[in-house]
Amino acid sequence: MTPFTTTHPRFKDYRRHIDELVSAAVTSANPEAAVDRMLRREGRTLLIGEPDDPSKIDLDQGKIYLIAAGKASVPMARSAIKTLGADLVGGIILAKAGERDWKVEIDDWPVTLYQGSHPIPDDTSIFGTKAVVEFLSQTHAEDTVICLISGGASSLLTDPLVPLADWRKLIDLLLKSGGTIGEVNAIRRAVDRIKSGGLARAAAPAACYGLILSDVIGNPKNIIGGGPTVPEQDLVVGAVAVLGRYDIARKLERQEWQRLAVALNQSRFLHKNPRPFVRNLIIGDVRGAAMSAQVRAIQMGFVGQLLTVHMDGEARSIGRLAGAIARDLPPDHCLILGGETTVSIRGKGIGGRSQELALAAAISLDRGPMAAVACFGTDGEDGPTPAAGAVITNGTARLARSYGLDPVVYLGDNDSYTFFSRLDEATRGRLDPHLIITGPTGTNVNDLVVILSYGE
Repeated sequence: MTPFTTTHPRFKDYRRHIDELVSAAVTSANPEAAVDRMLRREGRTLLIGEPDDPSKIDLDQGKIYLIAAGKASVPMARSAIKTLGADLVGGIILAKAGERDWKVEIDDWPVTLYQGSHPIPDDTSIFGTKAVVEFLSQTHAEDTVICLISGGASSLLTDPLVPLADWRKLIDLLLKSGGTIGEVNAIRRAVDRIKSGGLARAAAPAACYGLILSDVIGNPKNIIGGGPTVPEQDLVVGAVAVLGRYDIARKLERQEWQRLAVALNQSRFLHKNPRPFVRNLIIGDVRGAAMSAQVRAIQMGFVGQLLTVHMDGEARSIGRLAGAIARDLPPDHCLILGGETTVSIRGKGIGGRSQELALAAAISLDRGPMAAVACFGTDGEDGPTPAAGAVITNGTARLARSYGLDPVVYLGDNDSYTFFSRLDEATRGRLDPHLIITGPTGTNVNDLVVILSYGE
C-alpha cells in the first residue's frame, strides 16, 4: 500500500484510514494462507501442524479424505486440495448459501458442495451433514480425515436430536435473547449428533485432524463451530443452565419443550462413545487480524495500540464505551479492540451488532473532539444486512439530526442499518459513506473496533 505523506494523520482522511485498516485486517485473516502454514508436504510425507511439531502422514499408507465446513470452507479447501493433489480421495464442502456461486470454481475438484443457511440451519444443512457421515463410513484405521472448520460451521454442519423446525426456533430464540456464541453453542453441543466430537467419531477408525479458523473469543476449540472435532462429555448441565438463563421453556410450545428434554436425555449417552484419535490446531484468529491493523495504523502515522482481543458484552454498551474513550484519546492515536458483542433485540428494526455498536458510539461521541469509531465483522457480514459494519465521527449524530434522523430513536428500535442507510442516501456524493460494505470476505475471525483520534 502507498504510505501517507503527512507526518500527522488528518481528520479529513478518516474514511481512507478506516478502509486501509479493514483491508489489512481481512487480508491477514486469509484462510488459504492459514491452511498453507499448517498443511505441507515433503515428497510422499504430509506434514500437519506447526513447523516445529508436525504430525507426519505417509501418503503411501491409507487414503486422505477432506471435510470443510464454515464461511471460509471453500478457500480453506482450495489450499488443501492444492497441497494434497491426486492423493486426495474425495471430500465434502459445507458452505454458506447466497455468498457467491462456488459451483463453477469447484467443478473440477474431487469434492461435493452443499450450501446451507446461517446462522439458522435449513434442510440443506441437515442433508449435507448426513452426506458427510455417510461419506466417512468408508474409512479404515490407516486413513486420514482432514477437517477444515471455520465460523458458521455451527449452523452449516448440524444433525440435531430434535426436528429441524424445533431446532430453528430454538436457535432463533437464543440469538434474539442476546445469547453469546458460547451460550448458543452450549445448546448445539448438547443436542447435535455431529457436535462435540461427532465429526471425529464419524471419521473413526481413521485419524482425524481439525484445522480450525477461530471466530470465538479466546479460541476455545470445543465452542468454535460447536466443536465437531473436539470430543466432550457431560454437556447437559451447561445446556440446561443456558436454557434457564434465557427462560426458553416459557417461549416454547409444550410439545417442543418435551422433545427438547428427551433430546437432552439422549445426549447423555451419545457423547459417552469411545474417543477417536484426533488432533486439533488453531490456524488463525482475531489477534492476527488486529495486530495487522495495528501495524498498518502505525505506518499511517498513528500511535497504534491493541487494547484487547477479548471484547464482549452488549453492542450498545461497548459502543458507548468506545465513544467515551474517543473523547479522552490524545490526537494521532489508534486503539483497536477485537472480539464479538451481542444484541438483545427489543425493537423491530434492521441491523447487526457492528452497526448497533457504531450507532451507540455516535451518540456517545456527539459533539466531542475530532475522532472516528468503526466496527466491522471480518466476514463482511453484519446481521441480515449487506454491510460489514459502520464508521462514525464526532459529527455523525448532529449531521443525522439535521436530516430528521434521531440516532436515539433508531438505536432503541435496533434499527442501525436503516439509520446509516438513510444518512448515506441523504449525503450521497457530498460526504463519505458511514456503512462499511466489503461483501463476503471468505474468512471469519470475529469483529474489530477501531478508534482514531485526530489533531487536525
